[in-house]
Amino acid sequence: MSIEQDVLPLDMVIERPEPRRVGVEEFRAPLPGPTRYTVMDSPVGELTLFGDGEALGGVSTPAKDGAPRPVPGDWVSDPAPFREAVRQLDAYFAGELTTFDLPLAPAGTPWQLRVWAGLTTIPYGETSSYGQLAEELGRPTASRAVGMANGRNPISIIVPCHRVIGADGTLTGYAGGLERKKFFLALEARTAAAHR
Repeated sequence: MSIEQDVLPLDMVIERPEPRRVGVEEFRAPLPGPTRYTVMDSPVGELTLFGDGEALGGVSTPAKDGAPRPVPGDWVSDPAPFREAVRQLDAYFAGELTTFDLPLAPAGTPWQLRVWAGLTTIPYGETSSYGQLAEELGRPTASRAVGMANGRNPISIIVPCHRVIGADGTLTGYAGGLERKKFFLALEARTAAAHR
């Protein structure tokens, strides 16, 4: 009995698929003036949303011990600019939203902004390693620098630093604690599977 095989000619070029990155989030510089903030409840604890009144500058999860992060005394409590962000975060936690559409204005160095923009291109329900992200940013030896910038991401959840894992597939550090990182990854895996 013979088994037929398809054999490619030796001179045939195999087309590699394009990288799975689909685009880069556009950030803008924060506007001058007082930082505005609001607080919302979530399944991972109280979130503090802050920004310049027109764009979101950050989403802080509670500290690893569950305590809310302190709000600087010169910030202004103002829920109005955050209504859409709160609505989208609620929909995310309900498994109804997989892509955020909000104006973002995080404060950071050019390298940090580049890494954070790269984070926004990791598809919902998938993960990437620090090394993969460094390679896709054109700096294949900068996985440690990617990790440092990832750890300083001010807009958690929306700029999905939780989707970055170790090269061996292990969960690595997360400012909000590994239990929260596991929660986000499990939520996205369930939601992605339900929409397939």
